Amino acid sequence: MSWAGPFQYDIGKSRNAQKPPVEVVFDEQVPTLLCLSHLRWSFVYQRPQHLMSRFARDFNVLFFEEPIPTEDARPWLEVRPEENGVQVLIPRLPQGCEGEAASRTQRELLDGYLAKLGVGELMLWYYTPMSLAFSDHLKPALTVYDCMDELSAFRGAPPELVERERELLARADLVFTGGYSLYEAKRERHDNAHPFPSSVDVEHFAAARRPQADPEDQAAIPHPRLGFYGVIDERLDIGLVDRVAALRPHWQIVLVGPVVKIDPADLPRRENIHYLGGKTYDELPQYLSGWDVAIMPFALNDSTRFISPTKTPEYLAGGCPVVSTPITDVVRTYGDTGIVRIAATPEEFIAAAEAALADAGDRDRLLESADRILGDMSWDHTWSLMKEKMTCAM
Repeated sequence: MSWAGPFQYDIGKSRNAQKPPVEVVFDEQVPTLLCLSHLRWSFVYQRPQHLMSRFARDFNVLFFEEPIPTEDARPWLEVRPEENGVQVLIPRLPQGCEGEAASRTQRELLDGYLAKLGVGELMLWYYTPMSLAFSDHLKPALTVYDCMDELSAFRGAPPELVERERELLARADLVFTGGYSLYEAKRERHDNAHPFPSSVDVEHFAAARRPQADPEDQAAIPHPRLGFYGVIDERLDIGLVDRVAALRPHWQIVLVGPVVKIDPADLPRRENIHYLGGKTYDELPQYLSGWDVAIMPFALNDSTRFISPTKTPEYLAGGCPVVSTPITDVVRTYGDTGIVRIAATPEEFIAAAEAALADAGDRDRLLESADRILGDMSWDHTWSLMKEKMTCAM
């Protein structure tokens, strides 16, 4: 039997009239997959969104985000249906509700909503071990830890994260990793760990191969353009970007994405560096279509040691040659392809970009090479393989 209806869950108060009711659809006949994430659904469309949208074909998918402060005196749970049936759950906690009180409140909000839906068979999917603070009492049929990053190495990581991850690894039935380097770091700590590097929605990004009008904020930028999209944070080597821009003032460096965890005042400012802000997933191919070279100027530090950037295959699907700093998983996967060039210094980066600009002139060879590299590197394929592992683990 299916249950559907307007619902706004909260603790101890009636629905706030200023918050419109949400239409929630729940099928009691299928298992529920509860995804506990440090990343917000509406922030940057990446691994969690790709996978959960596909899992929603078979399961009731609940995507539980980190809390947001509210001016309300009491906590409540925002329930927001998203594409393909995913329900995004956002705890709204009063100002000052932190620590143990916040964990206890989130537990009550989550338990109450699961009870309201009448959840039967439950599976847990963790992106952050910190969610154990309010979910460790649940009795799932399966627990998956999809370790897409080494979160303990990120700026601002809570000190207890390492211990929480140790606990999660002990509880998990399955561990997936976002790349091979991360797999090598986790496989000794779990006997059912599997690497699942970045995949790509080829059809979506292949739209960039077709000539199209530039977005309004990119149209006036001259060529050649070296473009990057993604979160602009401590993982980006802003010194490298600044030096390349200084040495090649006629090159235009286009940076698309939100600035997070770093002071925007610290970013290099030059006439040939263009910050266009965050864009939606649907808008990215249009920006990519207007670039001559796609770049990944990542810093080499603790926060990038284990990354496997999703944008590498996305750039290739869009038919754009790539220049990257020597990120381990990029070098081992793409370093000998000829169209993903590796460069460590500003001078090397410039030489690699000049070679990539020459690549763009032989478009047929570029596209043929890109298609050969991408092969079956699709999110549908990754999702299918993950489902097989989950079935075997239950």
